Amino acid sequence: MKCASTRFGSFEVPSESLITFPSGVLGFPEQHRYVMLDHDTEAPIKWLQSVEEPELAFVILDPITFHSDYHVEVSADALVEIKAQVGEELAIAVILTIPSDDPGRITANLRGPLLISHKTKLGKQLVLSEEFPTRHPLFPVSGSPSPELASASPSVECKV
Repeated sequence: MKCASTRFGSFEVPSESLITFPSGVLGFPEQHRYVMLDHDTEAPIKWLQSVEEPELAFVILDPITFHSDYHVEVSADALVEIKAQVGEELAIAVILTIPSDDPGRITANLRGPLLISHKTKLGKQLVLSEEFPTRHPLFPVSGSPSPELASASPSVECKV
């Protein structure tokens, strides 16, 4: 499939690489199909690029890279939507906000993680309780990456 992006130009995406969010992503309910792209080969940060809207892309990250005790309870309804089974390993990612005036103040939305089934290629954005912040800082006040982020592997699994 041929895709266009305002950030990455035109590129080919194998159909098996597409991730479908049946309910869309919060704020973008009409956009359902995305592809995950590497930011670069060394960074754990990735892009979730819409294949339907060239201007729509989210910067995402596995939360384990900066929050080792982040745990998500997945409801039965969420499993049904992504056609996943109890016990199946699922990927989880959080959307980052990077202020253009101060990239060192990156925050992560821990309240609205993305849940993705590797098997079905279906995803869902969860909405968690208010105990999880929508703007969790990734870096200490100094703006330098935490040791966990600098050395983290780029994948985290979520068991249901």
